[in-house]
Amino acid sequence: MIQKLVAPSILSADFIRLGDDIAMLNRSQADYIHCDVMDGVFVPNISFGLPVISQVAAIAAKPLDVHLMIVNPDQYIEAFQAAGAAILTVHYEACTHLHRTIERIKAAGMKASVCLNPHTPVHLLEDIIEDLDMVLIMSVNPGFGGQRFIENAYQKVKKLKELILSKNADCLIEVDGGVNFETGKELYEAGADVLVSGSFIFQSEDPVATINHFKAL
Repeated sequence: MIQKLVAPSILSADFIRLGDDIAMLNRSQADYIHCDVMDGVFVPNISFGLPVISQVAAIAAKPLDVHLMIVNPDQYIEAFQAAGAAILTVHYEACTHLHRTIERIKAAGMKASVCLNPHTPVHLLEDIIEDLDMVLIMSVNPGFGGQRFIENAYQKVKKLKELILSKNADCLIEVDGGVNFETGKELYEAGADVLVSGSFIFQSEDPVATINHFKAL
């Protein structure tokens, strides 16, 4: 059963008024608060890190869904748990020993998630899907908000859903990039459980209503 969960990305929030935006998300029907951590090496952009995560966690009423777009994520697993992450996503492309990384995330008390870049095929997760709590499909190239949706993401979601069902795995499917009401509806229909949306939510006239509408797609 599709759950229709929503994870607004604070990469598109107003950082001058970040506390107000977090309070708004607390009032909304958002299920998670999505935090994009970029190091300027793994992706061509720098966002924010542990101090901001800690500040957000102190006032957030929703679990923090932290997406690490960084090299050597293993160095920071326990630090992000201490900062308040509930879900920690690492990139398949950044982890040499992915199973070990997933085990460490779980041992630290967080849910473990793996992200696939647009060019990375779903079948590479076949031997680890049963160990994952979530898989994040990137529907844009990671690094910047507001990019155009890559249509192949629909097929990747369908393939991933088939893999999860074939393995009888308990794993959510999350999608990030170019998510709006049109793409969101199709993603839910393809089998996605969690939609990440940044600029579409935060730049709308009424972000709370926009989040609520996602839940009703």
